[in-house]
Amino acid sequence: MKANYIDHIGIAVKSLEHSIPLYEKLLDTECYAIEEVKDQFVKTAFFQIGQTKIELLQSTAPEGPIGTFIEEKGEGLHHIAFKVDETSDALENAKMNGFRLIDRSSRKGAEGMDIGFLSPKSTTGVLVEFCSKK
Repeated sequence: MKANYIDHIGIAVKSLEHSIPLYEKLLDTECYAIEEVKDQFVKTAFFQIGQTKIELLQSTAPEGPIGTFIEEKGEGLHHIAFKVDETSDALENAKMNGFRLIDRSSRKGAEGMDIGFLSPKSTTGVLVEFCSKK
């Protein structure tokens, strides 16, 4: 498995309403999409910067992964996502190479992507996501 490029960087925020205008000013570009991923208890907002996207993540439930992340660590960098040809293959390859998986198989994420996460305990504290689009 080879990562093709950095697809996006995820940033946990308390409020998209507050954060979207801030990032529009900072990046001098507009948010191009807002989407809710109900099964992950998250609402996302995307900005395109060259080939890479910035994804703002707001929890829709305190017990969701972003809600617990913000409660424990505060707002900030949440994950880095690498574009791969096939998420399931990338997860299997990572497992065979000794990485701990959060997702044993791919699942649906924002923008219709297949996604899967590795445990930060095996990636020097960084939450790593693989993503692909069929």
